[in-house]
Amino acid sequence: MNVLLPTVLEPVLVGSGLFDFSDYGELLVLVGNTLAAGFALGLLGGLIGIFVMTRDMAFAVHGISELSFAGAAAALLIGTSVITGSIAGSLIAALVFGLMGTRARERNSVVAVLMPFGLGLGILFLALYQGRSANKFGLLIGQIVSVDGPELGWLILVSAVAIFGLIAIWRPLSFATADEEVARAKGVPTGVLSVIFMIILGMATAVSVQIVGALLVLALLVTPAAAALRLTSSPILAPALSVIFAVVSVLGGILLALGGNLPVSPYVTTISFLIYLICRIIAISRKRHQAVLAKTAE
Repeated sequence: MNVLLPTVLEPVLVGSGLFDFSDYGELLVLVGNTLAAGFALGLLGGLIGIFVMTRDMAFAVHGISELSFAGAAAALLIGTSVITGSIAGSLIAALVFGLMGTRARERNSVVAVLMPFGLGLGILFLALYQGRSANKFGLLIGQIVSVDGPELGWLILVSAVAIFGLIAIWRPLSFATADEEVARAKGVPTGVLSVIFMIILGMATAVSVQIVGALLVLALLVTPAAAALRLTSSPILAPALSVIFAVVSVLGGILLALGGNLPVSPYVTTISFLIYLICRIIAISRKRHQAVLAKTAE
C-alpha cells in the first residue's frame, strides 16, 4: 500500500487552497480500488468496533496498531509487502495480548508495556529506510494510494476472512461479552473465544493501518461503534449503524482527500468525529426529553 498515485495528483495534493476539485473526475477514476478497499475496511471496522467498545478494548486496538506499524516499517525496510508486514505485526500483538491478559486490567498493563516498544521499533526501521519520505509518513497517518490488483485482493481477502470469522463467533462472543462467568458456566470456551477475537481484531487493525495509518486507527475501529452505541443498544441496529458510520467515514474521507492537500486520515477522522458528536448530541437531547416526560407524568 505504499505506491503513491501518479503525478496527476500532485497539483491537488500540494495546491495552495484547501480544496481543488478542478480535475476531480479524472482523479476519481484512479482510486476505484482504494474505494473498494475502503468499503471493505468500513464494513469490517463497523462490525468489530461494537465488540471493541463492549469488551473495553479501545486501548488494545491502539497497542496492536503500534506493532502493526512496526511490522509494516520492517517490511518497508527490507523491501517486501507492507501489507504482509503489517498483518504479521498485528497478529503477533493480538496473540500476545490475548494469551497474556484476559482481564481488562491485566491486558491494559501488557498493552502499555508493548505499545511504546512497537512504536520505537517502527521508528527505528523508518530511520534506517532510505527510500521516499512519503512512504514513511503514510505508515503513520495514512495516504491516498493507488491500490493495484494484488494489494486490493489481499485487503479484501483479509477483510473477508475477518468478517466471516467474526460472524461465526458472533453469538457466543456476545454471550461471553455480556456475562463471562455465566457463559463459562454454560460451557462457552471464553478463553478460546478471546484469543480468536484478538486475532480477528489484529487483522482488522492491520488493514485499517493501510488507510488511516497507525496513529489514527481508532477513528475506524472505535469511533463509529461509539457513535452507534450512543443511539441504541440493539444487537441488530447498533452494528448496522456502526457499519454505516464507518463506511461513510472511510469513503467520505477518501473522496474529500482527492480534492484536498492533506493526507486521507484527517478527513476520515474529522468525519468520524462529527458523526460521533452528532450522535452524542442526539443522545443528550433524547435523555433530557425523557426526563421532561417522566417529570410531567408525575
